[in-house]
Amino acid sequence: MELSASSDGVPMFPLGRVLFPYEMLPLHVFEPRYRALVRDVLASAGEFGVVLIERGREVGGGDIRFAVGTLARIVRAERAADGRYGLVTVGVRRVRVEEWLPDDPYPRARVVTLDEPAPAPEAEAAVARVAARLADVAALARRIDPRVEEPPALPDDPVRAAWEAAAIAPLGPLDAQRVLETVSAGERLAALEAFLAEQAAALRFRIGPD
Repeated sequence: MELSASSDGVPMFPLGRVLFPYEMLPLHVFEPRYRALVRDVLASAGEFGVVLIERGREVGGGDIRFAVGTLARIVRAERAADGRYGLVTVGVRRVRVEEWLPDDPYPRARVVTLDEPAPAPEAEAAVARVAARLADVAALARRIDPRVEEPPALPDDPVRAAWEAAAIAPLGPLDAQRVLETVSAGERLAALEAFLAEQAAALRFRIGPD
């Protein structure tokens, strides 16, 4: 499904982190071109794309970006006297960039929505295993830092559960991008289960014998 039928494309916000569907993302917007993006988004659909920067920096432009990202919706916006914005956004759905348009006045792209296939019956069992892995990693991390909190319960829906698990798992940007690019909830949960098993093993090694 094409999302940007107009020649203007979809406003895009390249960042140094991944946004997952259902995940909340606060943003402090100070760069002039992104202030313009926020003004335009607030005056229209209230949505923009978030993509991970592959090489380069968030500020100044000239960055190289991954093609798969997430459409974000602004749920709260506050404008400071100097023109900066404080935003609260939420991930809505995944998109893939088909064509980058000129970064004038801010990054824009023609994108398509990535379909989410119905989860297989075994995905529910995979959700339970990932929840157990998250709890295991949190318990081990708490032995190093008592401030580590218990992970929240995952929802019953395997699609949403997979995204929420990805959002709270201790993923670096590239691992998060790999999870974002998975095709289905089952594939996503399998990737998270394997990653969390590695994290638990690393934490046990760090803690040492009891």
